[in-house]
Amino acid sequence: VYLVYPVYETIRLSFFNFGGFDFVGLKNYLWAFGNPEFMQAIYNNLLWLLFVPTLSVVFGLLVAVLADKVSWGTLAKSLIFMPMAISFVGAGVIWKFIYEYRGPANEQIGLLNAIIVSFGFEPQAWITIPIWNNLFLMAIMIWIQTGLALVIFSAALRGIPKEMLEAARIDG
Repeated sequence: VYLVYPVYETIRLSFFNFGGFDFVGLKNYLWAFGNPEFMQAIYNNLLWLLFVPTLSVVFGLLVAVLADKVSWGTLAKSLIFMPMAISFVGAGVIWKFIYEYRGPANEQIGLLNAIIVSFGFEPQAWITIPIWNNLFLMAIMIWIQTGLALVIFSAALRGIPKEMLEAARIDG
């Protein structure tokens, strides 16, 4: 009831006008897929769907494997997991100070712009650059989600029996 009915009702209402009274057929769909802003939103969603989970899982697995090989791995895992423990508001504040832009004539307090300025380049308003803004925002979500993948993979790696690992090393 809580899953199927809302899907059914959404699909049904998509064939009606704004008020939900007059049947308009595929007119809403033709308008949506003909609208460049809608297509840009679909493209952005696909980028997020592709990159954020993939990179979070890859980085989580990489850190889980590497952290098990060093003596200070527990500390590394704790630091990587820490963004998962803060709220999205906290993450937003942290990354605001990384992407902060104060204009070309002012001193830059944003970490990314401070680094860029130290190399002699002009500071940028990173979140307003049309192509890059989406990637910079995805970096925040990847930073947050990597900790969850790390914990899951780390637990899975510890669950592998030592005999199996020894046999795998012997087999090459």
